[in-house]
Amino acid sequence: MTHSQLILFMKIAETGNFTKAGEQLNMTQPAVSRAISTLESELGVILMIRDKKKGIILTDIGKRLTVIFREILHGYNKVEQEVTAEKGFEVGTVRIGTFPIVSAHFLPKILKVIGEKHPGLTFELYEGTIDEIKEWLSSRIIDVGWIIPPNGELEGIPFFKDELCLLLRDDHPLQSRPKIHITDLDNEPMIVCKGGFVTPIYELFQQFGIALHVKYDGHNINTALSMIQEGLGVAIVSTTSLSLSVLPPNVRVRTIEPQPFREIHLAVPSLKEAPHGVKLFLQTARELYLSGDRNR
Repeated sequence: MTHSQLILFMKIAETGNFTKAGEQLNMTQPAVSRAISTLESELGVILMIRDKKKGIILTDIGKRLTVIFREILHGYNKVEQEVTAEKGFEVGTVRIGTFPIVSAHFLPKILKVIGEKHPGLTFELYEGTIDEIKEWLSSRIIDVGWIIPPNGELEGIPFFKDELCLLLRDDHPLQSRPKIHITDLDNEPMIVCKGGFVTPIYELFQQFGIALHVKYDGHNINTALSMIQEGLGVAIVSTTSLSLSVLPPNVRVRTIEPQPFREIHLAVPSLKEAPHGVKLFLQTARELYLSGDRNR
């Protein structure tokens, strides 16, 4: 097996398409087919099957080997970063898992600063839910990502605490109160955004022994705002995410008592085994947001 064969195999596994994988690696479709056939011949097993309706389907052994191949490629990347760092350079790719609030509020500044200091580093961004980011970290699809604890087998550092608030329409019975106790939301129709809000909200309702009535699930705070505007329910969101949106004229923001928050961590599969580029990313994030003004 060669390094290029493994890269190609993983690219096909990610895209589910020979042609797309070839385009991303500047290879023709026949060259891709030959490379995969050679790899399968060397291993003596079938790794993937072409299906006219479903596209590329990994065999059972193909699925198992993706985990191993990903680890091998992670090792290649780590060796490259360590060697070049020893020579006084930093190169390589850092794969980052993020969700919308982090992407808008924190990530651009980190990328700008680290890019100016270490132009040889490149970054691949994977945006998803908190659960997806945890899964990507555990399976080594990404190198570093923002999550909500508990971390399980992952390691990381606390990054920031995000206060939560209540959104409701201006004709809601509770809107006249400047502060609303969590028990007042017992069985209230709730619009829940899945962008990292679910766990803290469930824990808060469980703590006070009240019913969380999830009327609608969503991923986008702007969708939640539109639904509140139509009187479909109320929502608990972060103050950080709210600062990135335009509040409709008939939607009000209220403080919740006791004040809830969600804690965001920056996590990696292993701090000790993290490649040099990932350590630089963590160091830059610490310098920018853990030892100074987090909103600068």
